[in-house]
Amino acid sequence: MVVYPQIRTSADLLKSTIKIEALIPFLQQQKAEACAIVNSRLYGLLPFWHEMKKAGIHPVVGLVVNVQFAEEINLPLILYAQNNIGYRHLLKISSSVAIRKDETLPFRWLAGYADGCIAIIPALAEEARWLENDNRQLAEQLKQLFAERLFIGIERLEVAAPNEQDAVFLSEQIAVKIMAIHESTFMTKDDHFAYEIARAIDTGVKMGLTFNLKLKHRYVLSKEQWQQFFADRPQWLRQTEQVLMSCHVTMEQQATFMPKFPVASGQTAEELLRERVLIGLQHRLQSAQLPAVYEQRMQHELGVICSMGYADYFLIVEDFMRFAREQQILTGPGRGSSASSLIAYALQITQVDPLQYDLLFERFLNPERVTLPDIDIDFVDTKRQEVIQYVANKYGQQHVAQIITFGTLSAKAVARDVARMLEFEPTELEKISKMIPNKPGIMLQDAYNESQSLRNWIEEKPERQRWFATAQKLEGLPRNASTHAAGVILSPIPLVELVPIEEGHDQIFLTQWPMLEVEQVGLLKMDFLGLRNLTIIEQIRRSVQYTHDKEIKFEDIPLQDQRTFKLLQAGDTAGIFQLESEGMRQALREIKPTHFLDIVAVNALYRPGPMDFIATYARRKHGQEQVTMPHPALEPVLGETYGVLIYQEQIMRIAHMMAGFSIGEADILRRAISKKNRQALERGRDRFIIGAQQKGYEPQVANEVYALIVRFADYGFPKSHAVAYSLISYQMAYLKAHYPVNFYAALLTNATGNTEKLVQILIEAKAKGITILPPSIQKSERHFKVENGQIRYSLSAIKNVSQPFLKSLIEARNLMDRPFKDLFDLASSLSTAVFQQKAIEPLIKAGALDDFKLDRAVLLASIEAARKHVDFNVGKPKLAAVQPLEQQQKLQYEKEVLGLYLSEHPLTKWRATIQVNATTYNLHKHRDGQYVKILGIIEEIKQIRTKKGELMAFVELQDEYGSISATLFPKEFTVVQQQLEVNHIAYVEGVLEFRFGKPQLKVKLMRIQEI
Repeated sequence: MVVYPQIRTSADLLKSTIKIEALIPFLQQQKAEACAIVNSRLYGLLPFWHEMKKAGIHPVVGLVVNVQFAEEINLPLILYAQNNIGYRHLLKISSSVAIRKDETLPFRWLAGYADGCIAIIPALAEEARWLENDNRQLAEQLKQLFAERLFIGIERLEVAAPNEQDAVFLSEQIAVKIMAIHESTFMTKDDHFAYEIARAIDTGVKMGLTFNLKLKHRYVLSKEQWQQFFADRPQWLRQTEQVLMSCHVTMEQQATFMPKFPVASGQTAEELLRERVLIGLQHRLQSAQLPAVYEQRMQHELGVICSMGYADYFLIVEDFMRFAREQQILTGPGRGSSASSLIAYALQITQVDPLQYDLLFERFLNPERVTLPDIDIDFVDTKRQEVIQYVANKYGQQHVAQIITFGTLSAKAVARDVARMLEFEPTELEKISKMIPNKPGIMLQDAYNESQSLRNWIEEKPERQRWFATAQKLEGLPRNASTHAAGVILSPIPLVELVPIEEGHDQIFLTQWPMLEVEQVGLLKMDFLGLRNLTIIEQIRRSVQYTHDKEIKFEDIPLQDQRTFKLLQAGDTAGIFQLESEGMRQALREIKPTHFLDIVAVNALYRPGPMDFIATYARRKHGQEQVTMPHPALEPVLGETYGVLIYQEQIMRIAHMMAGFSIGEADILRRAISKKNRQALERGRDRFIIGAQQKGYEPQVANEVYALIVRFADYGFPKSHAVAYSLISYQMAYLKAHYPVNFYAALLTNATGNTEKLVQILIEAKAKGITILPPSIQKSERHFKVENGQIRYSLSAIKNVSQPFLKSLIEARNLMDRPFKDLFDLASSLSTAVFQQKAIEPLIKAGALDDFKLDRAVLLASIEAARKHVDFNVGKPKLAAVQPLEQQQKLQYEKEVLGLYLSEHPLTKWRATIQVNATTYNLHKHRDGQYVKILGIIEEIKQIRTKKGELMAFVELQDEYGSISATLFPKEFTVVQQQLEVNHIAYVEGVLEFRFGKPQLKVKLMRIQEI
């Protein structure tokens, strides 16, 4: 028999390189009976446990901790969970260590958690500190605490250590048995180098080529090596086997831990839910007497929810949604399948009436396929944390946690990190970055196979070959922990009873296990998602309230607003949630929506696969193609989509109506078909055809309809999600149609920091006749704001102006009851600590100090004089006497600090004398292959040689509206090579090409002019 008492896995964040998928085949080859995971936290425990079980190897839950015996005395200890009590104690120990700054476990805490645990003293670890005379008495304390569950662990690194006999003597002194141990942190001897690099990446200390040779033996031993190393002490090996095989923990999920909502004494959650749902639905429908169809649906949903034990969950969600409304935190209308619940609508969890849109409750909660309800909520992304904090405060810090997520060493990251640790030159690091593509999910081997230049570069030097081999070994390892973007756990019992936790943010704990593992133990996950578009909508709403003195209530926006549909029909949807891509805009122009359901359809169709049916939908909608049904009986189901099968709910409806499936069974059929399981497909077909025949349909018709369902099961989109998200799209379109200035101001604020996006929005706003006012020291805010029907430029959008400076500026401005008089007054108001060259210079270059009616050159030259005036306050301040800025220099300064020309574009004066037929703004209206004439400023020039050795170039041209890439082949390049310079103006004629939807020019003629 062979067992492995001390495996540290790669889940322990760069403290090991042992991957489970490599470890298990090796252990099976050695015929291992048991294996213990011994990480510094319980990271990676559940995958380890389940994979070991699957492989027929007995898993042992272990942890290595540093026990604090006294203020300056911390010693290592290995702990195993001997039973379920010990396992629960290890959860608490791992949590306790993780939330302490020094990551140690005080001895008194160990005493509280010792029951059910086995402790092993690694006597020779860490320079054999356990064997120092002063520490031996501490081993006695452990003996008193653990009794027969304490062991001395002795490790042999091929040969016995000189102080091994001292460890044996310690075991005799305190009457504790010895077991053989061996800490493994990498798989094979050859992996030592990669392991050391991983440690270097973790610590940030460049190792060069000198390594800690004491750790070179930390590979996973073979059965023969165990027997060879301990040939003279076989009883130690037997003791190790006995210890590991004595550990029995069960981890199979026993139950779902549904959180409890606090209810009044004598009342149940189910009673409270029924009460609130009835009141909520009466309010929604503005009627004390519910229509029969609503009454029936309400009772059905309540019956399912209460019978499945989910009443508390709905009350919890309703409660924090009420908090959000009270705090004026905008929430989304719904997300995913939860929008198909009438109960969620009644409780104002969602804003979609499922009966109005024929949304099926079983798509959300199916009593015939028991799963946890999944209500995901969208919040304004800047306020999301407030709601999470409310939940934590209400249910207690011990019951609420956010979920951890692990970042891994991706191809590019690991390549650069390893190269940096090997002290490659900066130029080599840059070359590595360029040679490895930014494609998501790309592996180093893929990059190697795809790039001849990478292969050649690696082969040039042995150290590069070693670099690449090492990077491949470390690729994919977990590197760092962060917080999941949405997931929050709420537990009815303290979380540490079920899952290990660690320090998070804002006094909210973080689980040590990621989402899937947390769900495996039966905990309920709720998603609190931050949606940027809700933030934009909220900003527009507040802006409208300020500028128009009008409060917008989104639930009151009419869904048949003609101005909104006109905007949608024109594809004027830049900046609108889900509708802003050029492809989507074209789809809208094609479909020309006249009803809210058209937006729902286009949102569901605009995806690979179903996208092909957009043209069919459009032609049928406009009467250009006959609407055909697979069978006349399907008219009620497919009528609203002109016979095109779009939604998952339609598949469910067809199975219910034609073949007699219950809605729950229809949902199971839909899921089975989408998974393409052959047996499930055949079973479904048989059941469908028999059911259809019983309903009077011919077998041929039943087969045809079933084939249609199979074809569309992959394409089918949840209508509930499409409806909910289309509401956000419609609301944004409504705001853009009715309040365009407020709309563009909010878009610009959210695009701050992204110059390309900012330019696009400014161009469109100007094209709509909206005036963009320059930045102003007196009037501008941190954000773009609406001012007398115009947009005032934001101070935050000026490069190199820090937020602390802006805070000081706005505070000073608010304290004054008048505008700043001049530069000297501004300096006095801010103090020289704030009024510094690096902050004031960008403001002047951007034109923000033009309010002082002085040339920008004078202002720039007088900054230091203003500082001295404030510091010494001697005599009358004097402005510098300098020549005014030339217009071109003024514009270049604007481009430098704003990323764009604001007051005037250098091309403006040339447009009066040079005739063109295109700009980057209207290129999408030209056809592929059309001959165009365009004017632009040269932004970038990239020269290359053809296979024949001739020079050619790619030139990036920019006009007032955007940029385009122009290709100069050798013949055309030769003509202009000497004049081609950045910042010169180019008149270009050429053939327009669209590659991947982006326009490019093949240059036939280029003329260049200095600005």
